[in-house]
Amino acid sequence: MHRCVIAVVLALAAALPVQAQRLFQANALRGELVVIQPPDVLLNGKPAQLAMGARIRNPQNMVQLSGSLLGQRLKVNYTLDPTGAIRDVWILTDAELAKSPWPATPAQAQSWVFDSTMHTWSKP
Repeated sequence: MHRCVIAVVLALAAALPVQAQRLFQANALRGELVVIQPPDVLLNGKPAQLAMGARIRNPQNMVQLSGSLLGQRLKVNYTLDPTGAIRDVWILTDAELAKSPWPATPAQAQSWVFDSTMHTWSKP
């Protein structure tokens, strides 16, 4: 009897959608991304490229192919690889967008303070 109850509880728990808070890296910047023709994109209105093996995560944190996002204006957090290509992209939820301020440029990230426990930025 107890095994049946446990099995039902586990099945119900697995069926519930869970939206865990995503924790972004301190080097992640905020911007607007438009996929033109992969790997070509516009980042904050300027031409850029996705790095080889770039990962784009949708608001549910699942990997999404760049080709499925053609022409959409997306509010994102992103990181760059050493060559300046876009490495990681997170399409933001409304709750994540509300977390501000968040740096949009490397200069802002260098002059602002990142709280690694709260994953928030503050301006000096």
